[in-house]
Amino acid sequence: MSRIARRFEQLRAEGRTALIPFVTAGDPNPATTLELMRAMVAAGADLIELGVPFSDPIADGPVIQRATERALAGGMSLDGVLALVRTFRAEDRHTPVVLMGYLNPIEVMGYESFAAAARDAGVDGALIVDVPPEEGHGLVATLKEHGIDLVYLLAPTSTESRIARIGEVASGFVYYVSVKGVTGAGHLDTGAVAERLAAIRKCIALPVGVGFGIKDAETAGRVAAVADAVIVGSAIVERIEALAADAPSIPGAIGDFLSTLRAALDASDARLAEEEPA
Repeated sequence: MSRIARRFEQLRAEGRTALIPFVTAGDPNPATTLELMRAMVAAGADLIELGVPFSDPIADGPVIQRATERALAGGMSLDGVLALVRTFRAEDRHTPVVLMGYLNPIEVMGYESFAAAARDAGVDGALIVDVPPEEGHGLVATLKEHGIDLVYLLAPTSTESRIARIGEVASGFVYYVSVKGVTGAGHLDTGAVAERLAAIRKCIALPVGVGFGIKDAETAGRVAAVADAVIVGSAIVERIEALAADAPSIPGAIGDFLSTLRAALDASDARLAEEEPA
């Protein structure tokens, strides 16, 4: 069983919703990213999603695009991201880490080299935004051979056949994009999300995380009532950007923000437990 599967199994047994924060590796610098990873776990993060900077982040809105630019300007690379995970993993053997990024840097490194290096560094999963299941056979097979879960995106527009196809290849969890558009865009309709998750769960037995559009504790709590995981990215990266000139303050500030989200998730989980029939 993978580290991701174990974590979700534990959360399910405890009746808790997973909190998954996203940060761009190397923003504003590698040392701060490492401190951020530690602070996020201390604040209640159950998994960490680590963005791999790439020069053409087509799924990301302006907030994360600027984070990518800052990270690349500071010299961050795929090798650098793996080095960060390796250092983090030496002191934290339990928190799953998922890399989110694009195919190009992996192709440059080579599928086998990337999969082996990611496994050895302690990476647990990969979400490669621009690799649809129909075109990723070689990468999917190589990552699975090395024990790395493949996380896929589902959208409000995903058809039943598309959902079923992703269910055949995904592992760990699936990521439901709650709004149309790029990261940080749109208004989140929790009722519509609940309907879509019900349709997804008819085809996919994996946990379903919800991201895009979750900006605060109130929204996070509402999503926790229907999802297995709440994924927060742009709201965190915006705060990092605002504090970029004072990097030492970033881990504490993000930790405080995540603590409010964790409290909202726990409150939502407690309400659901009370509403369950005895």
